[in-house]
Amino acid sequence: MRPLPLVLVLAALAGCGTAPGYELQTAPATARLNTAAQSIMVREVSLPDYAADDTMARQNANGSVELLSRVRWADLQPRAITLALAKQLNGSLSATVAPEPWPLSGLPDGEVDVRIDRILAGADGMFHLDGVYYVRAEGVSLGATSRDFAISVPLSGTDGAQIAAAQSTAVSQLAAQIARSVAR
Repeated sequence: MRPLPLVLVLAALAGCGTAPGYELQTAPATARLNTAAQSIMVREVSLPDYAADDTMARQNANGSVELLSRVRWADLQPRAITLALAKQLNGSLSATVAPEPWPLSGLPDGEVDVRIDRILAGADGMFHLDGVYYVRAEGVSLGATSRDFAISVPLSGTDGAQIAAAQSTAVSQLAAQIARSVAR
């Protein structure tokens, strides 16, 4: 039996490639807000099971959640969203903001804990980001200790790139909402 030519082996392996991975993109902060805290930690974001790994999901017309098999996120979603929120908050607040685990010396003055109930491209043509965030502070006032959020962003379509763009916009809007709530 003759060995397969290298070109055929490489072509076969190329056909076994992985699904494209989409990154969460955050917009640069547009305003700088003052806060009473010197430092704030963003805890790892809590997500529903369908969104807790690198699988992309959308809602079908019948209301069920469908996991997309040919597109993926480039990173695990709890990590990606936590990093995106920390980066955006760090750019928009006077405090130093970093993700959990706290990478700096000492302890942070405050913490933001985001619990997401729904993060989904809806069958209604909107991307939905709903949940609650909690703010804890030691020795400083950072406003309300908890706030619900319900953010909806229009979808321009339901492919991976369009879902990623809408999710990125929704996460940026959430970061802006959190920044406003902890500003003085």
